[in-house]
Amino acid sequence: MENIKRKILKLKDELNRHNYRYYILNDPIISDFKYDEMLRELEALENKYPKFKTLDSPTQRVGAPILKFFKPLEHRTPMLSLSNAKDQNEIVDFYHRILKLLKLNNVEFVGETKLDGIGVELIYENGIFTAGATRGDGYIGENITQNLRTIRQIPLKLLGDNIPEILEVRGEVIISNENFQELNRNRENKNEPLFANPRNAAAGSLRQLDPKITEKRPLEIYIYAFGEITDNNFETHWDFLKQLKKWGFPTNPYNKILSDEKEMIKYFNKMENDRNTLPYDIDGIVLKVNSLDHQNKLGTRTRNPRWAIAGKFKPKQEITQIISIDEQVGRTGIITPVANLKPVKISGATISRVTLHNQDEIDRKDIRINDFVIVERAGDVIPKVIKVIKKKRTNNTKTYKLPKKCPVCNSPAIKIENGALLKCSNISCPAQLKKSIEHFVSKKAMDIAGAEATMNLLVEAKLISNVAELYDLKEEDLVELERFGKKSAQNLIKSVDKSKNTSLQKLIYALGIPNVGEYTSKLLAKKYGNFKSLLNAKQDELVEIEDIGPIVAESILTFVKEEKNIKVINSLFQHEINPTYDNSKNELQKLKNKTFVLTGTLENYTRDKAKSLIENAGGKATNTVSKKTDYLIAGSNSGTKLKKAKKLNIKILNESEFKNLFSE
Repeated sequence: MENIKRKILKLKDELNRHNYRYYILNDPIISDFKYDEMLRELEALENKYPKFKTLDSPTQRVGAPILKFFKPLEHRTPMLSLSNAKDQNEIVDFYHRILKLLKLNNVEFVGETKLDGIGVELIYENGIFTAGATRGDGYIGENITQNLRTIRQIPLKLLGDNIPEILEVRGEVIISNENFQELNRNRENKNEPLFANPRNAAAGSLRQLDPKITEKRPLEIYIYAFGEITDNNFETHWDFLKQLKKWGFPTNPYNKILSDEKEMIKYFNKMENDRNTLPYDIDGIVLKVNSLDHQNKLGTRTRNPRWAIAGKFKPKQEITQIISIDEQVGRTGIITPVANLKPVKISGATISRVTLHNQDEIDRKDIRINDFVIVERAGDVIPKVIKVIKKKRTNNTKTYKLPKKCPVCNSPAIKIENGALLKCSNISCPAQLKKSIEHFVSKKAMDIAGAEATMNLLVEAKLISNVAELYDLKEEDLVELERFGKKSAQNLIKSVDKSKNTSLQKLIYALGIPNVGEYTSKLLAKKYGNFKSLLNAKQDELVEIEDIGPIVAESILTFVKEEKNIKVINSLFQHEINPTYDNSKNELQKLKNKTFVLTGTLENYTRDKAKSLIENAGGKATNTVSKKTDYLIAGSNSGTKLKKAKKLNIKILNESEFKNLFSE
């Protein structure tokens, strides 16, 4: 048996090294036939001796079951976005701002191409690829591990030595222009819809629930950053990029060390001039301070680091005419004006429709039907109206105003985000029904166990047409649905029934009143005590509540007076869902004005639960360690945040000490 184990280990190592030579070095030393022969031999041995099958085996790239949905995966350190420099002058300003902040005469940078793809994170434990996720909102992404495994450039086991216990790397998944054209030719031959551009094709391929489909797509990846690293001993970003190659990762060949602002501008101009000759799409460059010590000193803002910037290339533009403007109701109920254009080709894509965002945008740019306009693809992806060519304006142009009612269900529209946007007030509007139900059942709302795909299935099967009808579901209705067994039907019914014992603030939040989040829901619950009193709220009462202004008050009143909403709320009352505010659970204020940061994994608390405890006790939970941080809560696998907290002499609490804060 030991001989079999050694043979399997040898085959795995040889195949992984051949994979590296083929996909990373582009220098294979065996034929494809020989590689396939070795892979089949390994597969046969693993099938016969399954106990020797491991995650780093080349046979594990495909073969995972089809998923129903992607689970969330929280990033240990946020995947921050970058601030932009629109031209050379802003790059120079950025350079001198860095010099001033660091009080130095010169700083070295690394230049990288800004790939136009999908950002992902790869997680390695003791050198083995264990998980991967999309960027998501920067804090929580989607777990797409089984799809990432299909990308041959991603090593399943790291090569070489000096391998950290925990290594997180970030990269961009792309499709080259040549492969994109071939992909679309094949789809055209099969009468399948064509992809608009390589970025869309890469995104759609990564989010396939069946990894066998992803495997057939020509995805590539380039690694350019790290997240968490155990015992990070790198002194520069360039050192890290060099080590990536030794571990078996692909890095971009156009990466370059830049010693001053002149070299930064030269690099920017060269990459902009060469962008059309590269094998893949780029929409700019990225400039990063090379020294990691300098990076740490510069720190981060809320959403982006101070030590890096994206130099954006000038987008390609064309002139076309607006034929008409109509409204589009999104899944969140936002009513958006959309211009229908005379079709025009920009960067290889035909543009015939473009969002005008909101009425303020239309009025500010004085956009009218039949106007001639300049259109560009922002970031070479999203079409945008830049300006009206007023010299070409004729007498047949017409002004446009957004309707005051939803074009789908005719319900009143509510102003949100300081009046900039309009939203349908009807929570049962067909255009936003799925989204409103997903929000209603979410953990922070009614906490009903049911994934997005399950709720969509219930809507598509016409078992529910509003959130109240969840409480009419019967087991016999559910077992008839595809992928629904008796056990899953019972679990859903049980979870729906359990949700009746909710709090008033959770019910208010669950209904998705525009401009009303968790905090405002709590204020309303405390003020009115029960939902029936909230239905009779008055404008002057609402604006007297701290943190509720006229726009929020107006949206609350419009919502609770909308007949379709009242019908849903009354139905919830009939199902005995009518909680009152519990004064006995008034928030403690022992942590008032204290700022907390969470890092690592807590054994007995989810990140949301820990944040909720802090906020309910008057504290504030943030994501970035700074001098203003009072406490760092450190769970297992804590990383760079813990190191930074120690440097700043911030008080560090383990999970037990954190728990004691609420039991004293």
